[in-house]
Amino acid sequence: MIIVSSCLAGIPCRYNAAHSEAAEVAALVKEGKAIPVCPECLAGLPVPRPSSEIVGGSGEDVLLGKAKVLAKTDAGLLDATDAFVYGAEAALEIALRVGAKVAVLKQNSPSCGAGSIYDGTFCGKKRIGNGVAAALLIKNGVEVISR
Repeated sequence: MIIVSSCLAGIPCRYNAAHSEAAEVAALVKEGKAIPVCPECLAGLPVPRPSSEIVGGSGEDVLLGKAKVLAKTDAGLLDATDAFVYGAEAALEIALRVGAKVAVLKQNSPSCGAGSIYDGTFCGKKRIGNGVAAALLIKNGVEVISR
């Protein structure tokens, strides 16, 4: 069993209420070989929700308390760190319960990004790094594949 980002399975759970369906990922879910998870939805964040980026580091830094996840709202930037950490922990719990050794996650996401995330400036620029859930899964021995 593997876990996959829900948006890759065609579930409209992204911050903008869209999905990023990847046919092969959706097929794995339909075949019962993968379980879709959305750390942000697991944390109780709404769909749609403000776009968020990691500021001051990477997902690993967020887990260490050295960086934050900020959400860009009309009222300014709001700290969403606790929700992202909670969602990452919930995703890890699911992975552990089903014995998932592999996760296929949405690239660039502040939760699921593996190897590449937005740089925290909300300008569309990317940098090397992992999202919060990806970092926690990797830390716990789950192989993360970015899609």
